[in-house]
Amino acid sequence: MKRSFFFMFLLLSACSISNPSIPNSPVASGLEASLSIPTNSPVSALSTATLNGSSMSASTPFPPKPAGLQQIVAGLDHPTGLISAQDGTGRMFLLEQTGTIRILKNGALLPLPFLDLSGLVNTSGNERGLLGLAFDPKYAENGHFFVNYTDAGGDSVTARYSVSASDPDRADPAGASLVLRIAHPQYSNHNGGNLVFGPDGYLYFGMGDGGGAGDPNGNSQNLGMLLGKLLRIDVSIEPYTVPPDNPFVGRSGARPEIWAYGLRNPWRFSFDSPSGDLYIADVGQDTYEEIDVQPAHDRGGENYGWNFMEGFHIYQGQTPSGLTPPVAEYDHGAGNCSVTGGYVYHGSALPQISGMYVFGDYCSGRIWLLKRGAQGWQKAEWIDSGLAITSFGVDDAGELYVLDRISGGVFLLSPQA
Repeated sequence: MKRSFFFMFLLLSACSISNPSIPNSPVASGLEASLSIPTNSPVSALSTATLNGSSMSASTPFPPKPAGLQQIVAGLDHPTGLISAQDGTGRMFLLEQTGTIRILKNGALLPLPFLDLSGLVNTSGNERGLLGLAFDPKYAENGHFFVNYTDAGGDSVTARYSVSASDPDRADPAGASLVLRIAHPQYSNHNGGNLVFGPDGYLYFGMGDGGGAGDPNGNSQNLGMLLGKLLRIDVSIEPYTVPPDNPFVGRSGARPEIWAYGLRNPWRFSFDSPSGDLYIADVGQDTYEEIDVQPAHDRGGENYGWNFMEGFHIYQGQTPSGLTPPVAEYDHGAGNCSVTGGYVYHGSALPQISGMYVFGDYCSGRIWLLKRGAQGWQKAEWIDSGLAITSFGVDDAGELYVLDRISGGVFLLSPQA
């Protein structure tokens, strides 16, 4: 069953508050010349046809046969994330928007939460709440993990917690320390909140543009603001330090924490663990959703174009030079409204999609595959799930899960019966 129009106003909506004065026109002739594509970028070899969304031919059937959806958990309170600690236990940690972290252990949901932050978390406005969780790469040794949530004032809080010394299935709620608070004073949407440790050991996290249609405060293009950015910090020293090779270190008027900018709401992003490539799903405005890819060993500093561009299309104003375009987009037809980023698949249950990036749409429940070939990127619809997809998760074996906000369910992508 497709999501009704009502759900377009729920968590992760694309904020379809139309502004008739702002055009949403296709990429104009010659615009590609103003899009600066790094020579080491995975989009550097794309043709003009590919930049405008044309798919490339493939030597194997694409998309492959759809997978099945096997329900693993039901009845969660608006799940927003599923993360493995990668500590050898096989446990999966489930985020509930209302502020609790639950544990899925040996196929069962434990009755007591790992951590309950409901007294600190502000869930007003649909897009606020407990939004991100990342385990320290040395979690098995130091027991540290990091959460992101919106607080009572609507600000974005990233905090460090530790596991209990006496029970590995419980955290110590009294041991919190603030890493970073980012003011979010005006609107309740576009909070970002995803936390991911990169292959370099640094903590990356995404911040939305601060909300409101069209980024009215111009945060995404303002290097003096942390909103509308992908940030990169070193949390090995409390509260954090800035890696010296961040692209804007030493630049006057720029926040050194910034790794990339020109993002609207990078709700979910992930690193492909074998390659180190970074996949960013950036939620669009009224018309287009986009996938950005940053290659491994990239030096950062990309400007992904918001609020001048929405996908491959001009959104407003005079487009500046030096923008990095997405590798794929899709439009808001047939009930689509808000992209939910996933993962590159490296499990064993679905070998037909090995090495492909899996992502979905919150409103329509559609799931797509994205793959890179010798001549460019190819995207195809794969599954019509009927779910309100808030997030994907991946377990220690590389198998993929889908989270449904409406039912509170967790579903495993598995071979179709």
